[in-house]
Amino acid sequence: MAVRKAPATVRRYVWSVATFHRAAAVANPCEALTVKLALKRMHRKQGHAQAAPLNDVLVARMLAAAGGTLRDLRNTALLTLSYVTLCRRSELVALLREDLEIESDGFGTVTIRRSKADQEGEGAIAAVTPDAMRHVRTWIDAAGIESGPLFRSMLKGGRLAGALDPGDVARIFKAMARKAGLTREEEARISGHSTRIGAPQDMVRYGAELPAIMQAGRWATPVMVARYTRRLTGRRSAAVQIADRRAQF
Repeated sequence: MAVRKAPATVRRYVWSVATFHRAAAVANPCEALTVKLALKRMHRKQGHAQAAPLNDVLVARMLAAAGGTLRDLRNTALLTLSYVTLCRRSELVALLREDLEIESDGFGTVTIRRSKADQEGEGAIAAVTPDAMRHVRTWIDAAGIESGPLFRSMLKGGRLAGALDPGDVARIFKAMARKAGLTREEEARISGHSTRIGAPQDMVRYGAELPAIMQAGRWATPVMVARYTRRLTGRRSAAVQIADRRAQF
């Protein structure tokens, strides 16, 4: 599979095979040394490719290029909510209209009922900024959504269907990037995870502290924050600080 699939896709397939074997209470073939060595070879050859970040500059560019159709309104609401809440794609498509609370000061909140890191279903609350809330409110008012899935697929003629599939998130982001004039290479690296990478990078760039970033992304440890922001934090190394000070003299 590694010849034609991304490492993340291969890992997901292996995880699925392992899960089904454990559920059936039979020996897990993914524990075999041959499988583990094959995964290591794949990572040595291809590495852990990271999706391209969608930061505030790119998000603004994509919003500016969006049109005014009902589909466009849904897409802009999806993009802005994804960026400010750092939701995973599975969390985004699982949101219900009932999960959205609109505050009197223009802010809002969404209740994330279950996520990859919350298997017990305790839920989490994420804040929604006024700018994002305007896009979300425009979408739900235009679509007439009073209950049920917040983000829905659309049929011909603009008719609403069921909830979006997690895979739709990346396709929507890529389509918006293409419309905004990004290159094919840039578009190809965008995924449904791109806002979850770009948002913490912006937070670091604007001086947010690590605990606040972890809270925003609902990370229990700083590992993922460090991975997503390592290029930015590298610019804060002692060598860079010394070089900056020397340039002042």
